[in-house]
Amino acid sequence: MSDRDNPYGGSGTGMTANVSFGAGRENVAPSGAADLLGAPTAGEVIKETSTAAFSADVIQESRRQPVLVDFWAPWCGPCKQLAPALEKVVRESGGQVKLVKLNIDEHPAIPGQLGIQSIPAVIAFKDGQPVDGFMGAVPESQIREFVKKISAGGGNKIDEALAAASEAREGGDPQTAAQIYSAVLQQEPEHVESLAGLADLLFEAGQADEARAVLERVPEAKKDAAAVAAVRAKMALAEQVAELGDPAELQRRLEADPSDHEARFDLALVRNAQGQREEAAENLLAIVKADRGWKDDAARTKLLELFDAWGASDPVTLSARRRLSSLLFS
Repeated sequence: MSDRDNPYGGSGTGMTANVSFGAGRENVAPSGAADLLGAPTAGEVIKETSTAAFSADVIQESRRQPVLVDFWAPWCGPCKQLAPALEKVVRESGGQVKLVKLNIDEHPAIPGQLGIQSIPAVIAFKDGQPVDGFMGAVPESQIREFVKKISAGGGNKIDEALAAASEAREGGDPQTAAQIYSAVLQQEPEHVESLAGLADLLFEAGQADEARAVLERVPEAKKDAAAVAAVRAKMALAEQVAELGDPAELQRRLEADPSDHEARFDLALVRNAQGQREEAAENLLAIVKADRGWKDDAARTKLLELFDAWGASDPVTLSARRRLSSLLFS
């Protein structure tokens, strides 16, 4: 299916979800859980939902166990390819996750609010919030890895290495993080998260050309992976922010008129470029709260783009996504 045939547009990277909406890290589910609880029937773990039932079927149910939401449409060929494998993996999970299917043609409000721009899209919910996801007709093995990650803790050595790289970055040691990503790539040259992590470090160090070169190493089949999309979104945002002007002047405009949404919107992008994510999120959430419809929902749309750039596991993403969800579903 081409983008022209997809009324939701996009190239398969626009989420939320991010939900990190990627499915490449393998975790091990706790053994014996399905045996203790009994294996539910397909009807108990897979169901259709609607706009009216979404809160009960997904938001509330995810407080008891992870819920995967499959956004699909009858005209979508990749959706038909994904569905059998997705349903098979969910059935075989022994009740570790539930699958809820939402026809976006019949119920467009929810995908619109969550920023779903391309289908098929699968978003995982936990504790009432979107936490991860993926897009496209991915292979069964990738679905299985995604379900394992969503339904359980633990991990393999690459997971531990990626966690160490994240810790190094947060601790102000990008060199160590880069070395870890490089070590992973020696073992798995096409490991998407490591390629994206290394590209992100290069971009933050001012080496945009080198970052683009690293992204070129991502396999064609994984060009739309969430981690890669996050780096590309960050680079695109940086180019956009460079044209925004003086933040001091924007701040003066806001002090003179707190309802100047244009100044607040531009200031949010500037603060994001400066690494001040919390202030960026605060300004965009303030616009959503004050005037949801301003410029065709521009503040919410931009906030979703920032979530993609920051990554689904970023603390500011998690906090701002919860607050945005509360504004949208309250």
